[in-house]
Amino acid sequence: MGGLFGIVSKEDCVSDLFYGTDYHSHLGTRYGGMAVRNARGIERSIHNIENSYFRTKFEAELPGFHGGIGIGVISDTDPQPLFMGSHLGTFGIVTVGKINNIDALVQRAFDRRRYFSDTTGGSINPTEVMAALICEEENFEDGIRKAQEAVQGSCTLLVLTDRGIYAARDRLGRTPLAIGRRNGALAVSSETCAFPNLGFEAERFLGPGEIVFMSAEGYETRVPPGPRMQICAFLWVYYGYPASEYEGINVEHARNCCGAALARRDDTAIDCVAGIPDSGIGHAIGYATARNLPYRRPFVKYTPTWPRSFMPQNQQMRDLVARMKLIPIRKLIDGQRLLFCEDSIVRGTQLQDTIQVLYDYGAREVHMRPACPVLIYPCEFINFSASRSTLDLAGRRAIHDLEGGKPAELSVYAGAGTPQNLAMIDGIRRRLRLTTLKYQRLEDLVAAIGLPREKVCTHCWDGSSYF
Repeated sequence: MGGLFGIVSKEDCVSDLFYGTDYHSHLGTRYGGMAVRNARGIERSIHNIENSYFRTKFEAELPGFHGGIGIGVISDTDPQPLFMGSHLGTFGIVTVGKINNIDALVQRAFDRRRYFSDTTGGSINPTEVMAALICEEENFEDGIRKAQEAVQGSCTLLVLTDRGIYAARDRLGRTPLAIGRRNGALAVSSETCAFPNLGFEAERFLGPGEIVFMSAEGYETRVPPGPRMQICAFLWVYYGYPASEYEGINVEHARNCCGAALARRDDTAIDCVAGIPDSGIGHAIGYATARNLPYRRPFVKYTPTWPRSFMPQNQQMRDLVARMKLIPIRKLIDGQRLLFCEDSIVRGTQLQDTIQVLYDYGAREVHMRPACPVLIYPCEFINFSASRSTLDLAGRRAIHDLEGGKPAELSVYAGAGTPQNLAMIDGIRRRLRLTTLKYQRLEDLVAAIGLPREKVCTHCWDGSSYF
């Protein structure tokens, strides 16, 4: 996915920029970058973070950074920030999102005899494409607005200028941006969890497509928000950090509500409830509380030397890292009927190994309760599951097996409780060797989040698409 952090301050902002960006490390796995503007111009640093933590790559460089305006990014797509010289002046840019029509946008630029200087993995850098689109207009406001309108998918961005920062949320608000304030400084962040320890108070969230200009003196809306929002529901299920809020709704609270919703539809006889660390824990606490059952930790996560479970990019190594990080506790497993809450089941390969370990350690039964419905449609908006073929999704693999490889009407599988839906879930259950498997209903997930249904993107579960 990725995350953004920017700051404008009357004093040097480098320390705040460093820690604020670091608080987004759970959102990305490939690149980290920071840039500051000062009287000498622009200072920038970009590092690959696939095999190391963000802070370990940047700490040694901090003494050489100075400035009162800065932007930072954790990116899953391309090395950032980029800096562009143009008729608008020299500016820096960071982005998160997914541009589905990037080939068409690049070809349009080629047709106009324009070129791109940066490539990532043999492809044109999507951040440079956005910068080029911005430069087609006479000012930043019009350029950012036109660039957002040209994108099919989503793109949220920060633009660093000599006077301040432009912050722009993607056109349908699929990824969040929040403004925080403290005396003498303003910050903008994908994650509000970056604010408290830096002394910022979250003030408000940008609306869909809104463009705000920020300086140390204050901020103002340059392009008002649009009428329609489709924020990604998976932020509360999985991506978001427990201490963060989106649209004023706390992640951990929403996960507790998700778990409680699962519990209300369940009467399975079990001995205890557990969560697959880390994002499953909030769901499990909500489930255990609602059913008045003990919450225990039959697995503990060892993190001092292991990065996140889907690092590095190679899937085989991701599976290995995930397995090495979870350490079983035999005393809490042997002879037990265990129910686990999980944020989701994407591919199921890592979970398959985890379940086998439970049986090896003497579990009598293993029940699974994902906090969302079955993932059937690859994400088209924030790069979640974007690199996987559809058959890598556990739900699509089960459908493929049920249909004998023939094309299927996916909507009948997405509907909770249909014969096709139940057959798909049972196929996943049998492959994972679970005693029972019950998924969250979509209406319960939306209710747990607490936003109106029409404001939440649920494409990966029901295939709804709004561009």
